[in-house]
Amino acid sequence: SDVILVYCYPKTIITRIPECPYGWEVNQLALGGICYNGIHDSGYYQFTIPDLSPKNKSYCGTQSEFKNPVYHFYNSIVSNDTSIIVKSQPVNYSFTCSYNANYLVNQAAFDQRYALFWDCVSLLLQHHASLILKFCSVPRVATVHVKNGSSGSFESQLSLNFYVNAKFSSIKEAPFIVETSEIGSDIFAGVEAKGLSDRFKVVLNNCWATPSSEYFYQIHWPLITKGCASDSSILVHENGKTNRATFQFNAFRFRNIPKLSKVWLHCETHVCDSEKFSCPV
Repeated sequence: SDVILVYCYPKTIITRIPECPYGWEVNQLALGGICYNGIHDSGYYQFTIPDLSPKNKSYCGTQSEFKNPVYHFYNSIVSNDTSIIVKSQPVNYSFTCSYNANYLVNQAAFDQRYALFWDCVSLLLQHHASLILKFCSVPRVATVHVKNGSSGSFESQLSLNFYVNAKFSSIKEAPFIVETSEIGSDIFAGVEAKGLSDRFKVVLNNCWATPSSEYFYQIHWPLITKGCASDSSILVHENGKTNRATFQFNAFRFRNIPKLSKVWLHCETHVCDSEKFSCPV
């Protein structure tokens, strides 16, 4: 088992070392050799880095660097005894938390359904159309979980959602219907990061649609390319400014598709450290 346990969370890092057999008191161990902020908890000495984006300086000697596409945060727990002799084994445990910067999320955007003639009667009465687009908004989430021995573990989530309007305040519940006459109407979408520190901004590098769940299906339609709208019908509302990037596009269908198929939306998303880089907007 690991001598030091490291838990890498979106906004905090927690480290735990066993109380025995080292013989040190918790007030003799320092985070980064600076902060004597450890607590005794169930046979362990626990140290916490509560903020990965300090305003003035790195918390208790925490250092960070970016090696594309991964962010690394470093620190250590060090023993310190001012007595003349030392009877306990020295403690100097370094630890690292690694955060992936690139994610790929996808979402079944909507169904394209061609109805048979005998179905058209009821559809015409109900929806006034023989072709409907069924938009599905069950959030598809990209979850990243990293555990690598004493390097620790980290879990974060990015979700691709659809929204009611350009305020992007209400997620649209599934399913929602767009009639044939409404092809071309506005669809509002966005990618949101949950629980990350404010220093990290969500940047959409590329977004595209396919008639298949495969990311790189041969038939595709670009929506966002290199962070910008692919054509004048697409409006990027927010990109690289906060923990959420949003855009809108017109409802559409692929030509020559089977009678029942889905349109999938894919977004290649970058999480940018605004304290170290000028995040593209």
